[in-house]
Amino acid sequence: MKILVMGGTRFVGKPLVAQLLSEGHELTLFTRGKNPVPAGVEHLCGDRSTAEGLAALQGRNFDVIVDSSGRSLDDSRAVIERTGAPSHRFLYVSSAGVYADSELWPLTEDSPTDPQSRHSGKLDTEAWLTAEKIPFTSFRPTYIVGAGNYNPVESWFFDRIVHGRPVPLPGDGSTITQLGHVNDLATAMALSLGVDAAANRVYNCSSVQGITFRGLVAAAARACGKDPASVEIRSFDPSGLEKKARKAFPLRMAHFLTDVTRVQRELAWTPTYSVEAAMADSYANDYAGRMPTSPDFSGDAGLIGGA
Repeated sequence: MKILVMGGTRFVGKPLVAQLLSEGHELTLFTRGKNPVPAGVEHLCGDRSTAEGLAALQGRNFDVIVDSSGRSLDDSRAVIERTGAPSHRFLYVSSAGVYADSELWPLTEDSPTDPQSRHSGKLDTEAWLTAEKIPFTSFRPTYIVGAGNYNPVESWFFDRIVHGRPVPLPGDGSTITQLGHVNDLATAMALSLGVDAAANRVYNCSSVQGITFRGLVAAAARACGKDPASVEIRSFDPSGLEKKARKAFPLRMAHFLTDVTRVQRELAWTPTYSVEAAMADSYANDYAGRMPTSPDFSGDAGLIGGA
């Protein structure tokens, strides 16, 4: 199939592009030209944030459009206004951050959403694709980890463990979160293109199990080659902080766990990486290659005081 990938040279796009190429698809990557594109693909250079930057897409037609970087309805609609709707599928990376607070866990794809979420633009995009009857498949991962992650998720924990710093955790560290490996997400996305039932479906996509913050510290320590018992954990009171904020602490300070039964059943997909394996892979194949690092620990003082 002829596939347009908006991006494709960074985090989620890299393993997805590699997989699509291995399957023999004809790829066109639209990027700002800051990173090299793989051999064997067409490269269109432009900035998707401006009308002028999207000019290279005008009149082009594709079987599939992959949008892993669109954050708002305008982002994705501007692409389709120039290319027309894809004949097969619009493949979209949404976020589990669209869900509302809940007392019921894990969250399913039918759980209530939050129109005030900072990811509300992704909800708007899903709703618009539905209303316009554009066949789409949308994935809602929780926290994605792996090589090339530009969000400080696993690296936040690695930084403190490698540099012998205390790790601040909210409360007693028993809050449950959920991580998924970027390669597993890419595999699910590629699989969905060959499944008719995946049209007009939304999928949670992450690891099968959740993990407590304390468990995550232990997994990060083992990934770094450290004894978890040697890592100092310091508790802080999260009551005065926005529980969805990711400033001083990189994860939601409330339970965040989704049910991935639908994606497993309908796409015959099973994640390859456990959280433990995902952390080990990210450290070995990304973080360790960037050593030594000089992280900024100044935000920790507001949580646990001077260290």
